[in-house]
Amino acid sequence: MRPWADVSEIFHHRRAKPVERWERWILGLLLFLGLQSVLYMAWWWYRLEHVQHVFLFALLSLATWYGIFRMMVGWYNVFHIEQPEVKPAPPGLSVAIFTTSSPGEPYEMFVRTLAAAREIRYPHRTYLLDDTQDPRFARLAGEMDAVHLELVGLPGAKAGKINAALEGRTEDFIVVLDPDHVPFPEFLDRVLGYFEDPGVGFVQVAQAYHNPGESFVARAAAEQTFAYYGPILQGMHGTGTAVAIGANCTFRRAALESIGGHGVGLAEDLVTSIRLHARGWRSVYVPEIVSRGLVPSDLESYLNQQLKWSRGVHDVLFHEYPRAFRRLTGYQRISYFMIGSYYLVGLTSLIYYAIPLIYLFFGRQPAVVLMSEYIQHALPVGLCGVVIYRFMQRWLCDPVRERGLHWRGTLLKLGCWSVYLKGFVLSVFGVVVPYIPTSKEKRTGSFWKLARVPLLLILLSLAAVSWTAYRILFVLSEGQVRISTEVTLGMAGFLAINSIFSSGRLYAAWKDRERPRG
Repeated sequence: MRPWADVSEIFHHRRAKPVERWERWILGLLLFLGLQSVLYMAWWWYRLEHVQHVFLFALLSLATWYGIFRMMVGWYNVFHIEQPEVKPAPPGLSVAIFTTSSPGEPYEMFVRTLAAAREIRYPHRTYLLDDTQDPRFARLAGEMDAVHLELVGLPGAKAGKINAALEGRTEDFIVVLDPDHVPFPEFLDRVLGYFEDPGVGFVQVAQAYHNPGESFVARAAAEQTFAYYGPILQGMHGTGTAVAIGANCTFRRAALESIGGHGVGLAEDLVTSIRLHARGWRSVYVPEIVSRGLVPSDLESYLNQQLKWSRGVHDVLFHEYPRAFRRLTGYQRISYFMIGSYYLVGLTSLIYYAIPLIYLFFGRQPAVVLMSEYIQHALPVGLCGVVIYRFMQRWLCDPVRERGLHWRGTLLKLGCWSVYLKGFVLSVFGVVVPYIPTSKEKRTGSFWKLARVPLLLILLSLAAVSWTAYRILFVLSEGQVRISTEVTLGMAGFLAINSIFSSGRLYAAWKDRERPRG
């Protein structure tokens, strides 16, 4: 068997199940209950008698309600869930498949991807946009019936190569295929039919992966995408706000030309999407798996990827979004704000970590609330969130592999808050982050380098608890201790929860640590 002729079960086409009428009724009921729980929480939270320190209460409210807002973003999208009807591809369309190569990417990966691209049934031409200056890539392109284009040193990284390749090509439809993705033979058959509508500018399909079992990081990174490529993007399709996702997206050439070519940036796919939508082009999301790719399998590669995305998405929020705002539809304005604010979790996580430390070190308390009352009002929100999340998984693209609580993805995301915060700060100050392709091979690194942020926070938390214990034993009067006991225990519990949130990154760093030889 040829090395790329993988016929194992995972490399088969899949499509999300259709939405039944009775499912919409149940979903509507669950969303109504979820909204009631949020209103119940808000009615209790915003009481003047709860405010102890105005500034700290405002910060705590920002962090708390940002988290609830992100959960409601998912509710908003799944409420609008729609799936496009299957449309067969018409004959006679001219199609180009672009895949790019960069120095350092493994040669064997291109062998598999180009061979799979050659097996795509619909007539097309594959182009390898190459800047490796490695003669093996030109020979491989010839062997795989692909056209080799040597594009070295162009500005704009991947997007720059795509735009340069567009100038000399004549095909009407362009597929951007990342080199780590293995397309299935029916890839083009499942997307080209939607371009019969002349207003459709691009068609995006689901991204799925074949290496989640490789490591904790790989599984966690994949878990973070399951709901997005399932019910979330289906909901965005329902509001006309589906976006391009870098890989597996098919563009109409005329649409790209109308905006001066593919967008350039660390989030070049999102830049391209918002510009196309602002020009009036429509998008289609097809909830089908027609290729399988790779997620980062080591922590260092994952962190680099997340920094790049955080910096790029914040740049879209701060620059592209204001410029396009007036030309977007109401739904698109809401959607791009929700996308652009995704990585603000770095800022709100900093607040969550700071609040209990400020209290234990300096005695500053943001709010006066009983822990029992907080649990009473917050628990319904959390329960509704879990129930709705589990229910919406019936529309995952590959539910057998993708359904679950996705705790790995949640822990890794929460543990990497400092990376998202760094991306936010770099964007605010306009600091350039170089475009570096995500590593496609598992690497090891220094445990201290990978884990220093959560380790420092845990040490700081231990110091805060130790200082508080010293004050209780030797400084505070018995009356002061009695008055402050519940708040102190609550803040210590707050720190313990924050430490648990760091566990995903710590575990990943330990698994990926460099081990001494011999």
